[in-house]
Amino acid sequence: MSLGQAQHKDVKVQIRWLIRRDMSQVLEIERASFRQAWSEEDFLTCLRQRNCIGMVAEHDHQIVGFMVYELHKSRLRILNFAVAPWLRRCNVGQQMVQRLVDKLSQQRRKEIGLEVRESNLDAQLFFQKQGFRAVQVIRSHYEDTAEDAYVLNFRLYDEDDAVVLPFAPKNRISEFDAA
Repeated sequence: MSLGQAQHKDVKVQIRWLIRRDMSQVLEIERASFRQAWSEEDFLTCLRQRNCIGMVAEHDHQIVGFMVYELHKSRLRILNFAVAPWLRRCNVGQQMVQRLVDKLSQQRRKEIGLEVRESNLDAQLFFQKQGFRAVQVIRSHYEDTAEDAYVLNFRLYDEDDAVVLPFAPKNRISEFDAA
């Protein structure tokens, strides 16, 4: 499928646990997606942790996206998330986020959080479209650069929960939320 065709077509994926034989395709997507890509050892070290989960999105027997996240008592934290460049804007990422949102209601967790590089505007806009909100800036967060990170949160509200909007003074976060 060419890039032009993919941008106008919703692609249905199967989301399943990441297994060892998926790693070469996951690494290919990782390298195509990030200048500061995780190595295979980075993935394995993370996935050996008791609370760390890896999932892949599969279409036509090919890995087209992945996510790695941590389980915490009341929240999930996305550590790494990418969709193959040729299938972006085809709802693959949206289906993966929806899988995490479904885990919130099933497991009584209320939030999903992640950090996004200040320069990664595509990820910021994608997660904003999925209902995430910027709640904090972490200065000089990344070791490889002096780049800041935006902390993004998605909160699942029960009917009993009051909707509380975080107060943000006029800064880059409030400008991002207003976009």
